[in-house]
Amino acid sequence: MRLYPTRRAIALMAVGALPALIVAVAAPGMWTAAAAWIVLALGLMLADVLLAASPRSLTLEAIAPRVLGVGRPEMAQLTAAFAGAGPSRVELAIGLNDRLTAEPDRQSVRVSGGRAEAQVRLSPIRRGEGRIEGVWARWHGPLGLMWLQRQAPRSGPLAVTPDVAGVKEHALRLFARDAPLGAKPLLDAGEGSDFHALKEFQTGMDLGDIDWKQSARHGKLVGREYRTERNHHVLLALDTGRLMSAPAAGLPRIDRAINAALLLAFVSLRMDDRVGLFAFDSRPRLASGLASGPAAFPLLQKLATAIDYSTEETNFTLGLTALSGRLDRRAMVVVFTDFADATSAELMIENVARLMRTHLVLFVVFRDEELESLVAREPMEPDDVSRAVIAGRLLKQREAVTTRLRRLGAQIVDAPAQGLSMALLNGYLDVKRRRLI
Repeated sequence: MRLYPTRRAIALMAVGALPALIVAVAAPGMWTAAAAWIVLALGLMLADVLLAASPRSLTLEAIAPRVLGVGRPEMAQLTAAFAGAGPSRVELAIGLNDRLTAEPDRQSVRVSGGRAEAQVRLSPIRRGEGRIEGVWARWHGPLGLMWLQRQAPRSGPLAVTPDVAGVKEHALRLFARDAPLGAKPLLDAGEGSDFHALKEFQTGMDLGDIDWKQSARHGKLVGREYRTERNHHVLLALDTGRLMSAPAAGLPRIDRAINAALLLAFVSLRMDDRVGLFAFDSRPRLASGLASGPAAFPLLQKLATAIDYSTEETNFTLGLTALSGRLDRRAMVVVFTDFADATSAELMIENVARLMRTHLVLFVVFRDEELESLVAREPMEPDDVSRAVIAGRLLKQREAVTTRLRRLGAQIVDAPAQGLSMALLNGYLDVKRRRLI
């Protein structure tokens, strides 16, 4: 419990200070009368504390989800309950560690029936152990001269994991037959190279799928329906180096990449492909075996959650060589990475080219929206022109790197951070449709 004066109490003391000083200077013998104002103010402050609701009668509680997905805000509820008569209003505040942010972190709430409740929006910004460091409530007495404050003890840890709930929502929408406009339904029958069945030709089917012999026999156009190819090897390779810890649209790039990778893993497992996870920075950090079936998704989720943030530079030679050594048959390797200079890009291209001799590489990079905004922004000062020129040069270098990778045969997914997951899925489906694996 803490007690401290309000602004009104400070103003009250300040108002009496000037007359007290004048009395003390004009009539030094009456200095005791000058001090009477201070004694009166202190007496009023003490009376305010005694008349206020007792901190011992307050119960503070914070109710929050025990598991939060990074980048997916959740609501928490703060409750202040007074056993007896409470104040008319109470201020509630919440303190968090560096894994979480709160909005608002402080608010004034009306007390009704001795109870006050407030909603707080918790936004996980980094994976790991989030924690509510404390919940504070303060209120003043009826005279408004003294604040009374009480703090609730620290709560248990909140697990901040990849956004698995968002992953499953996206995936279920894609698998639904009534998927919204712009989302491709992922049906077993449809695009692919494995013959599935014959069906009456319908508008929109490929003319090359018409079975002319069966059409002649049935007296109507009959088309061949194919089943999506299965049992492919899909390896998700995550660069966890320093550049991937930099923010993109409010979240670290590695968290955006993990969310996209888990969505692809969920869909691939549902489509009977085999999926593995690999992470590297200056050296390999994680290497899982290939798993199959939807039941394997929780394991991949657990492994992805354990991937830590790194401050080390990425060693593409060591990482991609170790990755290649783990593959015993042709696979689709999805590489999530970023680069900042020509030297690191050259090393990356050299090692990706070596990998592409045997495997199909789907290369995933984040579109640099910050550089694009600098180029598109109308210059107002000479420095704006300099920034735009430098940003334009960096964008050209990035474009040159992706162009070289395309010429080598890599499939490129270059998308904004918030649209990365859907762009990656479209790239994956396009690879299966074109039978590139």
